[in-house]
Amino acid sequence: MLKWRWPNIALLCMACASAVAEGSASAPQPGYAQHPKAKAFIQEMVKEHQFTESELTSYLAKAERQDRILELIQRPAEKTKPWYEYRDIFLQPKRIKEGQAFLRKHRVVFERAAYTYGVDPYVIAAIIGVETYYGRITGDYRVLDALSTLAFDYPKRPLFWRELKEYLVMSREEKFDVASLKGSYAGAMGLGQFIPSSFRAYAVDFDGDGKKDIWSNPEDAIGSVANYLARHGWKKDQPVLKPIALLKPVTFNAHLKPYVKLKDLATYGRWKGHYQDDTLVTLVEYQQPKSKETLMGFQNFYVITRYNRSRLYARAVYELSRALAKSKAFKS
Repeated sequence: MLKWRWPNIALLCMACASAVAEGSASAPQPGYAQHPKAKAFIQEMVKEHQFTESELTSYLAKAERQDRILELIQRPAEKTKPWYEYRDIFLQPKRIKEGQAFLRKHRVVFERAAYTYGVDPYVIAAIIGVETYYGRITGDYRVLDALSTLAFDYPKRPLFWRELKEYLVMSREEKFDVASLKGSYAGAMGLGQFIPSSFRAYAVDFDGDGKKDIWSNPEDAIGSVANYLARHGWKKDQPVLKPIALLKPVTFNAHLKPYVKLKDLATYGRWKGHYQDDTLVTLVEYQQPKSKETLMGFQNFYVITRYNRSRLYARAVYELSRALAKSKAFKS
């Protein structure tokens, strides 16, 4: 979800879960109702979504500027780390162990999500593990504060202006208290760190209780992550990443989306496994301490990058999912 690498911020914060915990309490500043850009925002919301000026003014008056957010948003973890350092953030024994426990605790829900959406349950768990440490670090900022701060005082990213709109619409649709929902410093919410537009598009009421609760209901969060991946084209029982041994130089990291057919790649390298000649892959390279590693990314690799547009993030999720799969989470 960062350039910003998102279709959803849940995106930015996905790779930065540790920073979320760090920046939860900066000194509040006065509300945004009198901000120079507030009038334009209100006019757009009245025209586009039929809010009243008075209710919008009331919401913005409750929003508080958080200077700490403006500091944190400048330094996402994956901007500077090579793969072998980035990997160590998420492939720790403790995170793997807690993920196995999370899978066992919610085994029935994961099995139902896998059946309903055709998505690997270990990948679902790995995304939640990378994003929020299985719900342990979901963010302590009010979403209203985070998105208002970034929409009005961080002009480099018009995305936040749109997400603040989405948040107010989402709150009205779901009957949420605008001023009470909590999330990350970038406005991502819940176990899966959905930004408001992603919530509106992909969140599901997976337990059928009439509410989409991705904050405190793991069942809804698991179903929502599975739905997100399915809607972005996950292919059941298909690969994510495979090593390739090069015979000739090729271009790496040109695209996240698969773009070259395996039959056209055959003269450039060798790989294990049998796939259809017209299978599309992308070529990605990862820095190890003393060498570079080359892999082929398939459609499911690309789908993971729709959650966060980073090849580092996608591989961290994939490797964590394989570590979780080595457990006996779904064994009796």
